[in-house]
Amino acid sequence: MSRIGNRILTIPANTSITLEANNLLTVTGTKGSLKKLLPNVIKINVDKDKNIISIVRPDDNKKSKQLHGTTNSLINGMLTGTSTGFIKELEINGVGYRAVVQGNILNLTLGYSHSIKFEIPQGITIVAPKPTVLQVSGIDKQLVGEVAAKIRKFREPEPYKGKGIKYKNEHIRRKEGKAAGKGK
Repeated sequence: MSRIGNRILTIPANTSITLEANNLLTVTGTKGSLKKLLPNVIKINVDKDKNIISIVRPDDNKKSKQLHGTTNSLINGMLTGTSTGFIKELEINGVGYRAVVQGNILNLTLGYSHSIKFEIPQGITIVAPKPTVLQVSGIDKQLVGEVAAKIRKFREPEPYKGKGIKYKNEHIRRKEGKAAGKGK
């Protein structure tokens, strides 16, 4: 039995929800608006009087069970994103490694012979409070995570010196260098 699927979601203040007949859910909040087409197998009950949303699956088929918790998590992400938003922080480690935001372009200097120019997608805001810190924010949880992962992929952290781009709370497992010739 899905515990996440049975979770009852509360609608935050200043957030409106519209559910159309074909399970097209529109959530509008203070940060913006999101639309998502949800599976028709799952029934979504919106109680605007009590400000709650409940998700019900029709049967115990494998497909219904799989979609039950997923649908609940997607709706919860939409509610959180439109009311508070999502932020991923990245740290840049390395001598001469830095990032500069110039309008709609993120300019990364990561030790290559050229600088990397990354076009910031619509709906995403990237701020560089320091040249070695990036904050990727937006209302769509999937898009924020995807953009942060793409930026990290330009120079993944290496295990010997720890140089590269990493998430703020990510722990990089460090390796010891060559041990040959030390014991002689």
